[in-house]
Amino acid sequence: MKTNIHKWLSLIVLLAISSAIYPQERIEYLPYGNMDSWIVRYIKESFLLGGKTRTLYVVAKTDTIRKNKPYPYDSDDSPWGTSNAYARVCGVEKAAVSVTPEPRGDGYCCRLETSLQTVTAVGIDIKALATGSLFTGNLLDPMTMEGTKEPMKTMDIGIPFTKRPKALMLDYKAFIQQNKALVRATGSVKVTTIEGHDEGEIILFLQHRWEDADGNIFAYRVGTASEHIAKSIPDWHNDHRLPIRYGDISQSPGYKPWEKLSKNRFMARNSKGKMVPIQEVGYKADATPTHLILQISAGCQEAFTGCPGNVLWCDNIRLVY
Repeated sequence: MKTNIHKWLSLIVLLAISSAIYPQERIEYLPYGNMDSWIVRYIKESFLLGGKTRTLYVVAKTDTIRKNKPYPYDSDDSPWGTSNAYARVCGVEKAAVSVTPEPRGDGYCCRLETSLQTVTAVGIDIKALATGSLFTGNLLDPMTMEGTKEPMKTMDIGIPFTKRPKALMLDYKAFIQQNKALVRATGSVKVTTIEGHDEGEIILFLQHRWEDADGNIFAYRVGTASEHIAKSIPDWHNDHRLPIRYGDISQSPGYKPWEKLSKNRFMARNSKGKMVPIQEVGYKADATPTHLILQISAGCQEAFTGCPGNVLWCDNIRLVY
């Protein structure tokens, strides 16, 4: 009997020591982060473009929309926008699809693909390269002429967020082409090939933002996490962690060029209703975050540039505390 008591006491002591060394973690899904709930939008393109019906998808509460009408991204409880675009320019309506749900087990995951999309109008083939991207924020819908020329101006990126997680966690896999050529197609008949390599990208920025009297948006970078995926990963990499580093990371080991402070990479809508650049002016580890930027993309190049055929799948997007 004494031996059993000693064993139980030893076990209790070991558990207490273990809890002290490895405190209990808390893992929270971002809303709709399990990628199992999608809105399906059916968009009928203009007769001038062939009149086909395209299917767009939104990560949000399950629903079906069968009309060519704007989707109010900022009116639902989903934090997600995507690169799927519904454009209405001079009365001509077009849809572009680069993000889709894909079955995984009993649910779904999110498939992000880079593709060279072709529109035929009046016998002329117009080509544009689209990179599949999932991000926290709102997409301006429908896209206008300005948006078709500068897609970043259609992304009101980042969501209100005040917590301080220690890591991003997600499941992912990837197909990354290993050729050394990039395609650039900006929505004209011309397609150019340039030297380079495209990679999948995951970035998380915690920002403390404020706005001045003129409507300019500034931010301190509070926390940073990122990863580029340079090679194919054919099997699911589950529970993958990206640690969030707080404060000035510019001199730390492993610092990457794409983690630098941004003056105009991302846009946000100010209090006057205008889209303006988010100007990061420095690092501040002890600031309380006001916004979370999380972007997962099949490519890391500038708009209209990438490697057609690259695919990144993601699922179960969580934060670790």
